[in-house]
This record gives sequence, structure tokens and C-alpha cells, in this order.
Amino acid sequence: VPSNVTTRIQQLEADLGVELFVRTGKRMTLSVAGERFVDYAHKLLALEAEARHVITGGRDGGLLRMGSMESTAASRLPALLAKYHALHVNTSLQLSTGPTRALLEQLRTGVLDCAFAALSPATEADVLLDELGLQALPVWKEELLLLLPSTESAAQSVADIHTRTLAAFPLGCTYRSMAEQALGMAESPEWRVLEIASYHAMIACVAAGNCVTLVPASVLKLAGVPHSLTTLSVGMVDTLLVWRKGYDVPAFQHLLALL
Repeated sequence: VPSNVTTRIQQLEADLGVELFVRTGKRMTLSVAGERFVDYAHKLLALEAEARHVITGGRDGGLLRMGSMESTAASRLPALLAKYHALHVNTSLQLSTGPTRALLEQLRTGVLDCAFAALSPATEADVLLDELGLQALPVWKEELLLLLPSTESAAQSVADIHTRTLAAFPLGCTYRSMAEQALGMAESPEWRVLEIASYHAMIACVAAGNCVTLVPASVLKLAGVPHSLTTLSVGMVDTLLVWRKGYDVPAFQHLLALL
């Protein structure tokens, strides 16, 4: 009951000697200390689940919490996860999507066990992952394509593009940062970004002639793109399976075996 919850929170704060919540009238929000404590709480809970799963040798099936970029979830994971489920029916799979930056942070704090993400070729991937206590394995190679409206059909290179709006996911998306680099947006104040949370909506905006967008070729194959839209290749990038160093449970090893 609420009164018991309040008592337990007060006991925890007294034990720690800090306030975990900022109280304003009847409202409560996490304090700075509370935010930090939540990170450790996630890690502790994840470690308990990991310990139980390892000690039983995976007998209970366990839980595998995966994160993924939207593009990978759409084009790569359905067949993989269906095969995993068929082989390991007792393992519970949880999947959430988000941009790479958010996925790496959720891995660091123990919210996720593993994630499918991408890092820009300009990023010192080994250094970044090491700082976060993570490791990675390349699993797929994606060709990235700039999708152009029909008005840009004559464009043979990025320099020929006249449209000055990029449809992209919010900040933290690796593909967005790669598109901004390829288009030279930092050197051109004319560019603006239209933030959209769906590839289908991005493609629709391009079809309407409003903008350009960057999409993996594997996603375009699924999307049924109008033939009037043209593409320019901007290179290849690896999709990585990323996980915490030392994370070695049966449910995760089964995923590695399939990959």
C-alpha cells in the first residue's frame, strides 16, 4: 500500500544518508542522487537475474533483453528471433528500439543485455566501447543510401542535390550523423533537420518532395519505394552486436551461436 512504499523509501534514504527524491507538495521526482542510485539498482537487478540463469545452467530459459536500431529490427531480426524462439522456447525475449547512443547507455547501466547498433566510421569504436565497458561483434554490413525526391532525379552526386531538408531520427542516431557528414550540413546553414520516428514516414516525406533521407538498402527493399525516387550510395557500415564485458549467460550464448 502507498503508506508502506513511503516508509520503505524513507528507510532507504535514512540508511544512505541522502534524499533520493525531491518533494514538492504531493509530487515526487528523483534527485541527482536518486538518478545515480537508479543506475546501480538496474545493474544489481540485472546481475541477480544473470547469476540465477548461469547457476542453473540456463535450465529455466532465462530472460534476454535486447535493444536494436529501428532499421535492424525491421529488416534483420524477424527471421533471427523466430529461429531463436523455435530452438529455445523457454527463454523470454524482450526487444526495444532506439538510436545507438541511447542503446549504448542502456547497456552500460544494465537496462539491456545486448543491442544491435552502428557506429560511424569516423568514431574510434574500440576506444568508445572500452570506456563504456562494452565489447562488440560485427554481424551485418549495411549499404546506406540517400533517398531523393523525384525533383532530384538528375543528381549524380551529393554536390548535385538542391533540397535542403533532411528527414532523420532524433539526435543519437548514427545514420543521422553520417547523413549530416555526407551532406556537409555543418558547413551549410541552409540545411534543416525534420525529426521523424519512422522510416515509413521519412520515405513518405521524400515522396512528397519535401526532403531527402538516409536509409539502409535492406530497409528500402521492404518499404515498397515509388520508382520515381532515386538513390545515391554513401558507403557501407557494420551493424554490431554489443554487450557488456563479462556478460556470459546461456541465453546470450545461444544468440551468438545463431549469428
